Amino acid sequence: MTRFADQIAIVTGAGSGIGRAVAIRFAAEGARVVAVDLSEERIDDVVAELGDAATGVVGDVSTQQVIDEIVAAAGERIDVLVNNAGIMDGFLPAHELDDDTWERVMRVNVTAPMRLTRAALPAMLDAGRGAIVNVASEAALRGSAAGTAYTTSKHAVIGLTRSTAVLYAAAGIRCNAVCPGAVMTNIEASSRSEFGMGVIGKYFSNIPAVATAEQLAASICWLASDDASNVNGAIVPSDGGWSAI
Repeated sequence: MTRFADQIAIVTGAGSGIGRAVAIRFAAEGARVVAVDLSEERIDDVVAELGDAATGVVGDVSTQQVIDEIVAAAGERIDVLVNNAGIMDGFLPAHELDDDTWERVMRVNVTAPMRLTRAALPAMLDAGRGAIVNVASEAALRGSAAGTAYTTSKHAVIGLTRSTAVLYAAAGIRCNAVCPGAVMTNIEASSRSEFGMGVIGKYFSNIPAVATAEQLAASICWLASDDASNVNGAIVPSDGGWSAI
């Protein structure tokens, strides 16, 4: 397919897991991809695999300097933005949650997608079209999937998604969110709280399936494509049915 022929797509967290699968799929469908990750080694691998279809940017997406580098790498056009980069919180409950963890999770999971959305919108407004896909989480739909900071951050991503969808719909810009359940990726999901896992762990037996990164990429790329031209402000679980339980 060539759903993204001649389009420019920004993908954060593109060095591994879901982000890498999304970048590969975009490139296979004709896009030029701006692939962003903290790890230079991982981004170099992605760019080497995709060749001329990819431009790599290395850095922390929550910083304005890196945001500026991403926009510069995209050039005058930004057709698609996928805010995928995110971090977990060690399943810490509120009474064990330290300020550093809270601030880091909120900075990466909420501030970064807000800043990159803000930076991408002028180009989309000039073009009169654009698609933004935010990667939320099953933790955006329930309180039993992660710790307090991560759960709060992903609920905030839903708010960012819906607000953006409403405010820019008339300008031809769509914004949707996908909510993965359990996915085979390398995101750090180890527990730092016996209390937190003691409560949340019992709910994990309800997870119906563990998805592949490629399955999530299919959902994300559909939302970003014109196949989903009538879908805006949607919160789409891609979780094997976990949200239906």
